[in-house]
Amino acid sequence: MPTPPSAERIVQDVDALNAFLQRAFPGGKEADRAKVIAVEPGRVRVLRPYDARSLRPGGVISGPTMMALADMAVYALVLAHIGEVPMAVTTSLTMHFLRPAKPGDLIAEASLLKLGRRIATADVRLWTEGPERLAAHATVAYAIPA
Repeated sequence: MPTPPSAERIVQDVDALNAFLQRAFPGGKEADRAKVIAVEPGRVRVLRPYDARSLRPGGVISGPTMMALADMAVYALVLAHIGEVPMAVTTSLTMHFLRPAKPGDLIAEASLLKLGRRIATADVRLWTEGPERLAAHATVAYAIPA
């Protein structure tokens, strides 16, 4: 019987996660790609470099850009704890936009709330100005295939 996943045990580090994400989502310029920048038990931090194409009218980072980064951060978080399981998929994503995200590198920090055998749930905080000025907050669930 395989070892159950644990929020206390990392099985993929920053380099392994970024290599997998590059293989899984090819295309685009390397400099524009969101990257995992930190991994620890129960938590990952992801950075999406600033790109003017991510702005919406009004000159702030668009909602779809923030939602995509929140989703990617939780995907990386789950894979950091369960290994390379490409078919782990989003089952829900609830986003609360708290204030406009000013132009700049977008950071997402995802923390595990629960890691089960079949479902993982995480909290995500997003910002451009610093973690004390959150632009958005998300709760994301992922289904883990058997």
